[in-house]
Amino acid sequence: MDKVTCIAYLLYHSSKNQTIQEKAIQLLNGDVTIRELKRNTTTQALLIQAESTLRKNNFDKLQVQKFAEEFLLLEV
Repeated sequence: MDKVTCIAYLLYHSSKNQTIQEKAIQLLNGDVTIRELKRNTTTQALLIQAESTLRKNNFDKLQVQKFAEEFLLLEV
């Protein structure tokens, strides 16, 4: 899994807040960047936490794959 997909997954599951979950899906689909989310005070702390978890490799990659399959929009 790539870094952005993993961070989007971790961000999505770090909060029950609908806005945060929408931002995670936007990140997954390339509608927003990690840099933009770091500037947003609402997502900043959660994003730092997600990056830390990513570095520790402390997440289920199968769940990340399922998240991507569910929320990744493909345009044909």
